[in-house]
Amino acid sequence: MAARHRTMKTAHFILTLGLSLTAAAWAAGAARPNILLAIADDQSWPHTSFAGCRAVRTPAFDRVARTGVLFANGFAASPGCSPSRASLLTGRHHWMNEQAGTHASSFPAKFDVFPDLLEAAGYVVGYTGKGWGPGNWKISGRTRNPAGPVFNDKKNRPPFKGISSTDYAANFAEFLRQRPPGRPFCFWYGAHEPHRAYEDGAGRRSGKNPADVRVPGFLPDHPVVRSDLLDYLVEIEWFDRHLARMLEQLEALGELENTLVIVTADNGMPFPRAKANGYEYGIHVPLAVAWPARIPGGRRIDDVVGFVDLTATILDAAGVTHPHRDDPALAPVGHSLLPLLVSDRQGLIDPDRVAFAGRERHSSSRHRNLGYPIRTLRTTRWLYVRNFAPDRWPAGDPQKYDRPGVLGPMHGAYHDIDGCPTLRLLTAHADDPELGRFLQLAVAKRPAEELFDIARDPDCLHNLAADPAHRPVLERLRARLEDTLRRTRDPRMGPNPDIWETYPRYSHIRSFPPSP
Repeated sequence: MAARHRTMKTAHFILTLGLSLTAAAWAAGAARPNILLAIADDQSWPHTSFAGCRAVRTPAFDRVARTGVLFANGFAASPGCSPSRASLLTGRHHWMNEQAGTHASSFPAKFDVFPDLLEAAGYVVGYTGKGWGPGNWKISGRTRNPAGPVFNDKKNRPPFKGISSTDYAANFAEFLRQRPPGRPFCFWYGAHEPHRAYEDGAGRRSGKNPADVRVPGFLPDHPVVRSDLLDYLVEIEWFDRHLARMLEQLEALGELENTLVIVTADNGMPFPRAKANGYEYGIHVPLAVAWPARIPGGRRIDDVVGFVDLTATILDAAGVTHPHRDDPALAPVGHSLLPLLVSDRQGLIDPDRVAFAGRERHSSSRHRNLGYPIRTLRTTRWLYVRNFAPDRWPAGDPQKYDRPGVLGPMHGAYHDIDGCPTLRLLTAHADDPELGRFLQLAVAKRPAEELFDIARDPDCLHNLAADPAHRPVLERLRARLEDTLRRTRDPRMGPNPDIWETYPRYSHIRSFPPSP
């Protein structure tokens, strides 16, 4: 068995080397590509029409996936927007980014971000919508958002409340108009959708059928939940509509062929037990990549890839070397996907690839502003979750002070779950035998370790960590996660794990009673 494994690894090394040489040869004779990164705000991987979701239409995402490559196993760096976006910008796991590795803090200027590196190499850069955030980049000494110069002046009238009035596509057109002739560009399209809040009933008024929705197993199949999901899908379509206009603009300019287009989301959908959780619906996101001039299209790749790999891919495609690549304190850690992209391979190519994610503080949801530290490891089949503070409530403490000295209602303070009709349904029926069970899935305390067989349990409902039959898998994944955390200097594995609790929060801080 060991000899067979060595043979497989050797064969994979030879394949990778060959693909790398091919990519280098192609890049040497080609103009540097433009780069368009489109990143939705809170979208889980099943919710595109290309993935088979009947209740949503995403022709622009489908176009990128059809003409390029669909990555079926793409994973955000964190189930929360700010640390996930920071990892994408730096190419470093969120726990390596200090204050930028938690929510609504700052972004140390010592960490290079790919828009700055590309700009220094001659690219014109910019962004529209949401760049890095929420957080305070100014206090770190930065002169602009880490995503680049902002283009947000163009506005439109959205069809429903909760949708941003920023005309993303018009702002992209303005960016292209201002670009000096002949210069390659890198543009960050960061929609505010489908982040909450939504206009209640927008989905039904758009003609969507509640029967077309697949309700995940961790949510109740209830009319309120189905309607809430339809409203979420309406905002995904808004994100996609602007992406379609951007692709049409590039095509009209003759620029689409030599543009590397990456479409993804910063984390999963804003529902209980999804966003802000280390489970599948919190970190598994849509991912499609196209570059018509260089990437053979019509392919699906099942390898597990993470956001740090996207950063490495962008720099590789642009021919930019990271200035601190040999400094562990500042270097990116991802692996470029370009060799895979320019090949004609599809399916599962490297079964040993894994992706890592995690979180610290999300919202202000606990006494003393404490977070809920998680680290995850995802293989093609298994999801391993380490909960570093299982004594804490994962969605936030059950009660908070509504005003000084006055406690609010029980179940009224789960602020790591975005306020929504689904959460209100569950908390209003906390004592109901059926609906209360779903509330507990989202808010009850969890064990230190969780293990899920994603092939059989994509909704992450059956924790196998205590099953003796799965002990070998558990021990193998635990060892691999711990080795990576130590090697990449995660404070959670070092002498000062609670440094995360000291990083300032620059958003609203709530008051909670002391934990028992």
